[in-house]
Amino acid sequence: MFAVFAESFSSENPLSGLVVGERPDPVAPDGWTTVRVRAAALNHHDLWSLQGVGLREEALPMTLGCDAAGVDEDGNEVVVHAVVSDPGWTGDETLDPKRSLLSEKHQGTFADQVVVPRRNVVPKPASLSFEEAACLPTAWLTAYRMLFTQGGLKPGDSVLVQGAGGGVATALISLARASGLRVFATSRDEAKRARALELGAHEVFESNARLPRRVDAVMETVGRATWSHSVKALRPGGTLVVSGTTSGPNPDNAELTRVFFLQLRVIGSTMGTRTELAALMELLDVTATRPLVDRVLPMEQAVDGFAAMASGDLFGKVVFTR
Repeated sequence: MFAVFAESFSSENPLSGLVVGERPDPVAPDGWTTVRVRAAALNHHDLWSLQGVGLREEALPMTLGCDAAGVDEDGNEVVVHAVVSDPGWTGDETLDPKRSLLSEKHQGTFADQVVVPRRNVVPKPASLSFEEAACLPTAWLTAYRMLFTQGGLKPGDSVLVQGAGGGVATALISLARASGLRVFATSRDEAKRARALELGAHEVFESNARLPRRVDAVMETVGRATWSHSVKALRPGGTLVVSGTTSGPNPDNAELTRVFFLQLRVIGSTMGTRTELAALMELLDVTATRPLVDRVLPMEQAVDGFAAMASGDLFGKVVFTR
């Protein structure tokens, strides 16, 4: 079958290990199902895999991709949940210490077919296209969990989204506005600030700029470059939800004095559950909110999508189609 896969690692030139070619057809073990992929979305996870992050050399070659929407063996239109938990695990899949994402232990979604546990397929609403649905299982699911499960936000609350532009940040802005939150967003880039306003942010600011008011919660995916600002932006008793550190994991100032004096909550968040994915799709179905897609490419042109992500030349998601 056709596939986009990692053949080797390189921290300096990750795209050097990316191959577009043929792989053996997957075989579904008992309890798993085969999904014919119609669309699959690119994530930073895929770029990091080419650098050897989260992927062992002995697992190579590895078909990349966590996200997909397609058709299962029974002809149902489905979305693939990317978190694969241990067969004996019950409850929140993200808390399973043995969990993995597709393309880490099991072959990923950038291919004609992907095999996944039957419990990892969720019905796709008819209102969502395959391209839109493929954007949801990583970036949009991460955003949903950050805002509502970990952040506990409700209509009328205020939220700051750091680093507008990436897949998770754009999802955060769209979902927050659709759910009745007051949304602030930051970016170093003037064009991305303008796009954030178009997505639904009420006000936008340069990175680390003083806000007109302190917020109920901050959604943090940038890390070192914005951490101090995130803590300072919170009202007493506010919540900082962190799900990524794209600028590095070690802030110059952890602001611990502010954390304990203002009784702030700092909560980690990773991906989301199958139940949350279904709830996310229901929210999009009833609100007509849609993922922002930067570009759609045939999977044969996957290298171009990876190059755009590596350069940072994106606002929204890259989607590959078959």
